[in-house]
Amino acid sequence: METMTTAKRRAALTALLKDTDEDVRLAAANALERLEGIGSLDEVLELLKKGDHATRVKAIYALGQVGGERVLSPLLYCIARPEEDIRSAAIEVLGRLGYPGAKGPLVEKLKDSNPAIQSHVIAALGNFRDPSLIPLLVPFLDAGDGLLDAEAVRSLGKIGAAECEEKFISLLQSPHTVTRQAAALALGELPVI
Repeated sequence: METMTTAKRRAALTALLKDTDEDVRLAAANALERLEGIGSLDEVLELLKKGDHATRVKAIYALGQVGGERVLSPLLYCIARPEEDIRSAAIEVLGRLGYPGAKGPLVEKLKDSNPAIQSHVIAALGNFRDPSLIPLLVPFLDAGDGLLDAEAVRSLGKIGAAECEEKFISLLQSPHTVTRQAAALALGELPVI
């Protein structure tokens, strides 16, 4: 259901689709697309509640497309669900959105007993680029499994954890190709001091 505010915005933006400047037309089209997502939030939430399993996973990714603070609560609910793919999708979307309100609940999920979930959480936290996360992610550098250590290196590289440089260098000798690759890329992302 469209609100008065949304209708007013839609009318103003629709007029801009005929602007003489291509960049203005593109900006208007993108804004209209975003408004369409806002209008469909209720539909997406309904699919999340009542859809079959595959539909619920798709709905989680759709929430990421809709964006906005209103999607935070349903996504946080989903990271507590028992289904691994539901949790994984919600963690991925929360990481991509990077809302500050998601950081604490994601940090709690580092304690999940499932390494695949932990890996998704580590990757999501890297998107926050918050130096306060460094001490929480450093222990995963010692996982030695080619999963958690690789994600930790990637995330710490994104954050710019220069204090981890020596550990990254040592991980260049990991028996796991993915970890060596992640360490090489992370070393390139670290600030030069």
